[in-house]
Parts: sequence; structure tokens; C-alpha cells
Amino acid sequence: MKVSVLIIGVGDLGGRVLDLLVRLDGIGKIIIAGRDEEYLHRKKNLSMFAALQLGYYPDLAHVKMDIDDIDHTAETILKLKPDIVFNAATRQALWRVLAPLPREVSEELGRAQLGPWLPVHLTLVHKLMQAVKNTGLDCRVVNAAFPDAVHPVLAKWELAPTIGVGHVGDIIPALRKSISLFLKEPVEKVEVLFVAQHYITHFIPRFGYPVDAPCYLKAMVDGSDVTGRLDLHRVYGALTKQLAQTGTEAQIITATSATRIIEAMANNTRELVHAPGPNGLPGGYPVKVDAKGGAVWLPETLSFEEAIRINEEGQRADGIDRIDMDGTVHFVDKPMGVMKRILGYQCKTMKVEESEGYARELVAKSRELVARYSGSSGLSDLLP
Repeated sequence: MKVSVLIIGVGDLGGRVLDLLVRLDGIGKIIIAGRDEEYLHRKKNLSMFAALQLGYYPDLAHVKMDIDDIDHTAETILKLKPDIVFNAATRQALWRVLAPLPREVSEELGRAQLGPWLPVHLTLVHKLMQAVKNTGLDCRVVNAAFPDAVHPVLAKWELAPTIGVGHVGDIIPALRKSISLFLKEPVEKVEVLFVAQHYITHFIPRFGYPVDAPCYLKAMVDGSDVTGRLDLHRVYGALTKQLAQTGTEAQIITATSATRIIEAMANNTRELVHAPGPNGLPGGYPVKVDAKGGAVWLPETLSFEEAIRINEEGQRADGIDRIDMDGTVHFVDKPMGVMKRILGYQCKTMKVEESEGYARELVAKSRELVARYSGSSGLSDLLP
């Protein structure tokens, strides 16, 4: 039986995922949701016509939804009864803040890493998961909004999405290609098991071999371990030429990561992929994906506890020191110091229920920063 998919947030990423899903087996009805009904109608039709052009006949629909309204979101989801919910909504994407800024300002703000921006990603996912819980439905939630950190926070409230997409999943194709070039083996013979938090998957494509946080790599050719034959400085260094893109041009990689996971869930394949935040865990892992979600799949040489430690160290490098049992987040001083200096924003600790207030402050101060350098209001540039 084909599964139904609800896509929430049909911007650049959500739109790309839609255009990929319409061509896949195992996918039934696809509903796109957001606040702008006119835009949804146009996007639905464009995706449908593009699919028809290629000989596919998807069942598409759209529905108006505002995640800020938890009760209405729950009512809508209960009415639609989707098997899988894919969330691409966020208060603000970091690359949209950095792109309009002068290079030196963008680079300096980038040194704050992603952790301090947690509120703009956590807020809407928290509301969505409350709505899903209120429906009583057993639907799976696949989340694209900073799952490395959002999921372990919400796991403390038993509200974690099923699995995340992107980040560790984004780097795998380029990593396989780099290994294939180093070993002079066909890329289709190369497989990897990679454990890494977002910080690592952001760092390597820009700077090469990571020095501030650990990761784990096992490489195989035709199933045989070849990790010992690799010069990791050269393997990771090659990615600075292969995968240094940011912004919209890189979204296709995240979109294919998401699509592969949704397809594996739809067809219950137990396919081995890489994903962040499976089952509320911090950071990213190899996972076997089936209809229920993703189960962490580690090599015998790496314990589950060590994989968690690797990701928690990466989390600290990304600006989040720790997450308490009640979901309270403690941020690292140095990255937050960058935020204070550039944006005038500071948050040392944050409870989950405080996330929305901090998110609004971040969005407002980001708009002020862009306006300062653009000479305009900067409002349209920063819309998610």
C-alpha cells in the first residue's frame, strides 16, 4: 500500500523534496502545507505539470497550515491522517542571514557556529510535535530543522521527531567520491559508516581535516575494510573542492538525503543511510531505515556509548555545551560571545518554553544587522 506524505514548509528545500517524491514508487498522496495558500496552489500545479512532463502522475493536494496555531495544526493533521510528515519549516535559515552580509561580517558571524541559532529551529518543531501528539496518530515525522540538536532537546519531553535529514547525510556522497579517487576504485564499490555531528559536516567541506571535534569513519570497498589505507587529511581535504557550496545550491543534497529516507520508510526497505537525530539522539549516525524510522547501525569496533560521546563533543564545538534532563540547553561562552558582539544577542541557558522568545529576538536582530549593511529594511531577505 502506498503511503501518504504531508510536507510542511515548501520553500527551497521542501519544494525540491516535493519534486523528487512525485517520481518515486511507494508514495501515494502528497499534501503540501504552509501559510500562503496562493503560493501553495502555484507550487502544487508546477510540480504536477513537471511530473506529467516526465510521465509521472502524482496525487497532489495543498492545505493552509500555520504551525504557530497548535490546535488547528492538530485538527488538520488528524483530518489528513498522513503516514509520514516531512518538516522543512523554520523561523529562519542561517544562510539567509549570512548571504546578504559583507564577506568579513558573514565569516565572523559564522564563527558562532549553528548552536546559538537553536531557538529559530526548535520553536516550530516543538509546536509541530505537540500538534502531532495531540492527534493521537502514529505518523512518522521526518525533520530538516537542525535535528542534531532539536531532537535531543525534544526527546527530554518525549516529543522528538522520528528521524532527521541532512548534515551527516549531506557529506556522504562527496566522502565516498573522495575515497574512490584516493584508492582509484569505482565509487559504486565504496561504502562508509560515518558518525559526526553537524559541526564536523560543516567544517570538513570548508577546512578539511577536523581538529576541534572528533568523528568516526569506517570505509569499505566491496565490503572489505580499507580505512587503514586512507590518508584522512587528503580524503577530507579533497572535500574543500568538492562540497564547499552554501545556500540554495547545496539544498539539492539535503533534498536527496530527505527523499532517500522518506522512500526507505515508505517501502520499508531497511536501507542503510546516514541521518541526524534518529530516535532523539544527538548528532548523526549510520542508520537502517524502515517503516518505523531509523535504527542506529554501528560497526563492531564502535560502541553506542562512544558514538554518543563523539556527537556530544561535536555538539560542544557547535556551540551547545549540554542539554539537561528537562531539556534546558546550556550554550558555550565563546560562540555566544560572537553573537553578542555582532548581533547584540546573548543567551547562556534556555528552557524549551523560552525558545520562542529567543527565536523572535534572533530574527529581529538579524534583520537589523542586514538592514545596517544593505541600507534597506532587510525584512524580505530574512523570511524563511
